[in-house]
Amino acid sequence: MSVKSAVLGTVSVATIAFSGAVLPGPARAEGPQVLVQSTTSTQNSGLYDYMLPIYKKETGVTVNVVAVGTGQALKNGMNCDGDMLVVHAKSAELKFVKDGYGVDRHDLMYNDFVIVGPASDPAGIKGMADVEAALKKIVAKKALFASRGDDSGTNRAEMRLWKAAGIDPKTGSGGWYRETGSGMGATLNASVGMGAYTLTDRSTWISFKNKGDFGIDVQGDPRLFNQYGVMLINPKRCPSVKAKLATQFEDWLLSKHGQAVIAAYHVDGQQLFFPNPK
Repeated sequence: MSVKSAVLGTVSVATIAFSGAVLPGPARAEGPQVLVQSTTSTQNSGLYDYMLPIYKKETGVTVNVVAVGTGQALKNGMNCDGDMLVVHAKSAELKFVKDGYGVDRHDLMYNDFVIVGPASDPAGIKGMADVEAALKKIVAKKALFASRGDDSGTNRAEMRLWKAAGIDPKTGSGGWYRETGSGMGATLNASVGMGAYTLTDRSTWISFKNKGDFGIDVQGDPRLFNQYGVMLINPKRCPSVKAKLATQFEDWLLSKHGQAVIAAYHVDGQQLFFPNPK
């Protein structure tokens, strides 16, 4: 069963941000620009709203961001749509580079995934640190679980966790397992509306304003580690790529100064991303 935008509220599947703010009407930023295909989590968390104005002030370069699921971001990169990527599905990123679509991939920063759910906790998983055991309890109780179902980095991580637990959640599709086909913010809205558990990155959860009676139930399992990577779209394959501007922004993100800017971003006193460039 697909839960579409009519149920999801006002959070869109894809957000296009220009230097941290959406420009009204047909207006376009002037001066040098670079286009980043990025995950929805970095956008929904507010990181770009905080970071990109700093970068523009320092360099005069406008960073335009298309925020979609990692799978779609990689597809967009394969179609030469953009100059660089910030995504979080490392095995897919390495394949993207191996296949010649990307170059110069680096680890950038990390946080973690958590499972959130309603206060009633129908599966009895609150306080657990074993994600596989928690998923098995959700299935045993046939408790509602909302999946992004959109081939995003979060969705890929979720499917890896189900597989490790020996569970095929698609057997419950349309019943206890609900696929939204939407971004993280929209899926959280759906989860709260349905009273369903869901897997989310911690940064989006901290920034999410419609929590209702939901809270974090499962956290702390090393298997919930969430690595983000940055890379350029290969200019040899895509001649339209602004390689110089993309390299400049990538270098800034990986620099000690860029790392400090990322680390300084907090919401409600909590650091959302932890730089670990290499």
